[in-house]
Amino acid sequence: MPDVTVKPLRSKGNAIINLTGTAGGILVLVLGMVFATSKNKYMQYTPYVIAVTSIMLLGLIIFLLTVKEKKWAEEMAEESIRLGIEEAPTEENDSADKRKLSVAELKSLLLILASVALWYIGYNSITSKYSVYATNILGFDYNFTLIIAQAAAIVSYIPVGQIASKVGRRKTILAGIIMLATAFFVGHFINPGVPQAIMYPVFILAGMGWATINVNSFPMVVELAKGGDVGKYTGYYYTASMAAQIVAPILSGILYDAFGMRIMF
Repeated sequence: MPDVTVKPLRSKGNAIINLTGTAGGILVLVLGMVFATSKNKYMQYTPYVIAVTSIMLLGLIIFLLTVKEKKWAEEMAEESIRLGIEEAPTEENDSADKRKLSVAELKSLLLILASVALWYIGYNSITSKYSVYATNILGFDYNFTLIIAQAAAIVSYIPVGQIASKVGRRKTILAGIIMLATAFFVGHFINPGVPQAIMYPVFILAGMGWATINVNSFPMVVELAKGGDVGKYTGYYYTASMAAQIVAPILSGILYDAFGMRIMF
């Protein structure tokens, strides 16, 4: 997306990416309901996995057939120069990707990446164990409550991208963090035996909060890139977010075993 999208439009572009990604996530959750993954702990998962991977392969085929990456990247570079967002290459500066970050920019990059890692650890510590928590402690069908969160995120992505364009990404992310923290705090007071519908507004707020954070964090990182550096900065972002998603289930699992899932959630 950042390779083919000018900088001012990247929050909106990332909103569309997250929207389609969340739609894929909902497809997987619907398949979970079809295959009754929350009701049968000892089922044969092969047909379910085949269905999910078939959807992923179909997405890959569509991508390869329709995305004209080089052409669109060249058009974006020309548009960025025309709008004054990027400088045209010269003999002194023959490559736009040779720019180095200032000390202040490097500090900003490191703090943004640390923030990305921390909120992914927090979010994934909940979502990676929620299926167990909902089934064993609350007695809920986790697939449907997660669909509620995903649907709320889908509705939020485009408006959030537009809001960020007007008030700024930092303020928008801070609002999303408050929404997400509030949802998780309220969720703490939901006990076994409570009607499942009580969880719906909590998950709607969580979905909206996560959408608000997610749409704007990636563009903030690649905003510091210039020209051919976009891929490198994309790598920085996904190193922070993916490493956090690897650490989160392990770390939270240790804490759940040590102190109990009900308390730690």
